[in-house]
Amino acid sequence: MSTPRPESFRTIPSASGGIARLACAKLREQGKDVARILTRAGLTAEVVGDPAARLEAPAQIKLLEFAAVELDDELFGFHLARRFDLREIGLVYYVIASSQHLADALSNAERYSQIANEGVRLRCSLSKGAAITLEYVDIDRRLDRHHMEFWLVTLVRICREVTSSRFAPRRLKVRHLRTDPPADFKSFFGTEVEFGSDADEIVLSAPVASLPTVARDTHLNKLLRRYAEEALASRPITRASTLWKVEKLLSELLPHGRAEVSEVARRLGISSRSLSRKLYEEGVTFAEILDELRKALAKRYLDEHELQVSEIAWLLGYQEVSSLTHAFKRWTGMTPRQFRLSTRARSKVKDGEPPK
Repeated sequence: MSTPRPESFRTIPSASGGIARLACAKLREQGKDVARILTRAGLTAEVVGDPAARLEAPAQIKLLEFAAVELDDELFGFHLARRFDLREIGLVYYVIASSQHLADALSNAERYSQIANEGVRLRCSLSKGAAITLEYVDIDRRLDRHHMEFWLVTLVRICREVTSSRFAPRRLKVRHLRTDPPADFKSFFGTEVEFGSDADEIVLSAPVASLPTVARDTHLNKLLRRYAEEALASRPITRASTLWKVEKLLSELLPHGRAEVSEVARRLGISSRSLSRKLYEEGVTFAEILDELRKALAKRYLDEHELQVSEIAWLLGYQEVSSLTHAFKRWTGMTPRQFRLSTRARSKVKDGEPPK
C-alpha cells in the first residue's frame, strides 16, 4: 500500500491528571518513592506535576492500583476521594454547582466531564429520578477497582455538597467484586453496594433528583457553560475515524469469535467493500487493525498478571491457546508465558529487587 501507515493504531483517552496528582501527594506524605511508582505506571513526575499537561487515562488507573499496593490500602480509591477539595476539579465542578437543580447538574456533568477525563463517559437518565452510569472508553474495566471507586465517591460527594443534603442513593452498583464488602462503604453511601453487577451506576430517587442546588446562579451557569463549550470544541477530534470505530467494535466482538470484516461492516451499516475502501483511505487494512489490536491487548492482559493465558486467548478470539502462542511469537519472538516472566523480572528490577 502506498498510503503511509499510522505509527499507532490505538487512540488512547487522556485525562487532566488531577487524580494522579492526588495519589502522588498521598504517596509523598507517606514517604514513598513516587518517581519509581510513576515509572511503573508509564508516567513521569514532569507530566503529572504539570496541570496543563494531559496524561493517558489508563496510566492514571494503573498508578492508583500501584499506589494502593505500595500503601497497603485495599480501599485507596475510596479513601482518596473522601478527602480532597472538590473545587480542585475546576470548571466542570463550578458548572455543576451553579446549575438550578440536581437533575440539571447531572446533565451538565454528563456533557462536560470528558473535559477532565476522556476515559470515563457519564450517562445520565432522568426518568423517574436519576441514574448515573459510568462507562470506560477504550479501557479494560475488569482490571480496575480504585479508580472507579474514586469516581463513585466523588460523584456522590458532589451531589451532596451542591444540594447541601446527606441523601443515600436508592441503588449503587459496581462491576468489580469485593468478597467481603467493607463497612466503610455502607457508612459513607448509606446503602448497600451491589458488587459484581452488570453496570457501574448510581441511582437516585425522584425527590433527590429534583433538589435545588444551594449555589444556583442562572447567569453564572450560562457563562461557565459557554467556557465549557469552548473547552470541548478545542479538544482534538480523534474519535470520528473509521479506524477507531472498527477498533471499538472489534474489542466487543473478539471474545465472541465474531471479529470478522462482514460483522463489523454490518454493525456500521455499510458493505464490506465500503469498509475496506474507507480503511484504505486511512492507510490501514482490516487485517492489520485486527492483528495490531490483538497484539496490544495481549501485552496489556499479560502485563496485569491476573488472567490465565487460556482466558487471554478467549478474550482475543482464539479458539486454542496454541493459536495465541503462535501469533504472540510472531509479534514478539516470545511465548506468552516467556513474555509474562520477562515483565515480572523487569518490574522487580525497577522495584529494587535483584533478578533471579
